[in-house]
Amino acid sequence: MKTGFLPRLDAALEASRAALLRERTVSGHWEGELSTSALSTATATVALAQVDPETHRGTIRGGMQWLLDHQNEDGGWGDTVLSFSNISTTLLCWATLHLSHRQEGLAMETEDAERRAGEWIASHAGSTDPVDIQRAVVARYGRDRTFSVPILMLCAICGRLGEGRDGWRRVLPLPFELAAFPRRWFAALQLPVVSYALPALIAIGYARSRHAPPPLLWRWIRKLAWPRVSRILREIQPASGGFLEAAPLTSFVTMALASCGERDHPVVGAAVDFLLASIRTDGSWPIDTNLATWGTTLAVKALHSGPGEPLPEADRTGILAWLRGQQYRTVHPYTISPPGGWAWTDLSGGVPDADDTPGALLALRHLLPPGKLDDDSRTAVESALDWLAGLQNRDGGIPTFCRGWGALPFDRSSPDLTAHTLAAWHSWRGEANLKLAARLERHQREAFQFLDHQQQSDGSWVPLWFGNQHRSDETNPTYGTAMVMLSLCRLGDRDVISPSRLREMRTRGLAWLLAARNADGGWGGGAATPSSVEETALAVDALAAARLAGMPLPTAAEEFDRVLQKGADWLINATAGGRDFPVSPIGFYFAKLWYFEKLYPVVWTTSALGRVRAVLSC
Repeated sequence: MKTGFLPRLDAALEASRAALLRERTVSGHWEGELSTSALSTATATVALAQVDPETHRGTIRGGMQWLLDHQNEDGGWGDTVLSFSNISTTLLCWATLHLSHRQEGLAMETEDAERRAGEWIASHAGSTDPVDIQRAVVARYGRDRTFSVPILMLCAICGRLGEGRDGWRRVLPLPFELAAFPRRWFAALQLPVVSYALPALIAIGYARSRHAPPPLLWRWIRKLAWPRVSRILREIQPASGGFLEAAPLTSFVTMALASCGERDHPVVGAAVDFLLASIRTDGSWPIDTNLATWGTTLAVKALHSGPGEPLPEADRTGILAWLRGQQYRTVHPYTISPPGGWAWTDLSGGVPDADDTPGALLALRHLLPPGKLDDDSRTAVESALDWLAGLQNRDGGIPTFCRGWGALPFDRSSPDLTAHTLAAWHSWRGEANLKLAARLERHQREAFQFLDHQQQSDGSWVPLWFGNQHRSDETNPTYGTAMVMLSLCRLGDRDVISPSRLREMRTRGLAWLLAARNADGGWGGGAATPSSVEETALAVDALAAARLAGMPLPTAAEEFDRVLQKGADWLINATAGGRDFPVSPIGFYFAKLWYFEKLYPVVWTTSALGRVRAVLSC
């Protein structure tokens, strides 16, 4: 390492740790801050306009004004203020602004913005004709109707697909009556939406059947099914009123029901309360309320990546109690998920999933002393380990919410989730009861085999929930490869089916990370994409973990260490010595909605610099 690097590293690590600790709430955990979303703002604005345009006039106008103020130079809108324009969000914003001409009392000067947006849409869809709009939306999402149908519905409500029944016939139908079947049948029924979109299936499917009635037989079937399905919709609505704590999903459900005469449905009132509580001071809405559980587990892991003990015992005790309090201890009404998992948020709209649950388990590993588990902690850990085992798909991979829903993209098994789960299983297997430990050994080997099969020919892994807008396919192999490598660094030969395959997977993964590095020393989502703090930190973290694990390197140790130092140097410079953390939209939310999170660059920089410091301490 070059002379003078160590003092700079220590100073930056101390500063980034301090910055991360300052982000804690008064209750001691982390809440973060999700990016404001043009998509959320558009959908919430339309929902409120459908329910009661007079009562919510000021809020609606505020949402429209925010959209006018944040239109991209090219005339379109992206999901965040840092995102490239895309057809989905631009259509939603363009249609939303059109409301000002259709509803009395909402008139605003939107003509120029609508014209520019229309030109952008025409250049990407062929024209603004309803036929071309429908074709472009369907082409973007294929057979997955999770987001294509809501987009078309909003366009129909705002008059962008034609008037009355003609416009609604361009909204693809959804079989809402299938929601009356037992939830365990849903995978076999092959629903055209992903598992988390049940509220949209019900509300939009019902609205479409009312506005554009099907043949008489189906009309009667759906009329008979509605009372039961309506009750199900109310039963799965969380106490906050926000489905998944997400403004877009909640807004789509609200506008669908309100558009077909169901303004007085109890779901609508609770949803409106959620939307009004979620609005930000500038008139916009975020993509989701918060990622408190996810952010807290990331922060705990980051603070323990380097040498030393960054958290006093009293702080660890408080975080431990808070984190244990977020574990689901009953069957979840939304996904019928058994007890044991964690969701991304501490709010009622969360759903247990296979990224937050292993994240919580790994955080607990840092917070609970080895070999000294009390009975309550042991029960919490073992139920979570068992919960993840029950989620594993037949291919050995881990999906996000529900086992067996592999037909649509966001329900498939994923390398990043599988690797995260593998790390959690490995970290606790030695303290699980003998029966569970034996079971986990089998699940761990199957997960390893899945990761082996999912490694790309170039050595990378492609994740599910993160992307990069600079890549033509919007994937983020840097995130995926770093996450898998961090897991594989934990494993020993006895943990896998083939030690030789483990060595080969590690070597190829490291080689890909080295090759994907930019000339400036940082990383983007893949080769030749702009370097970001988030992606550089993840890559540096994985490389440092490999060095700590003593695994064989794909290049000479001296060259490997130069790459590691240059990456850490890039991070130090990009964050002003660990004091300023620019964000990038690398996260995918539901249906590939982009977001950024204020905590991500702070957390991952702290983790990377801490692990580099640990390398130098060896």
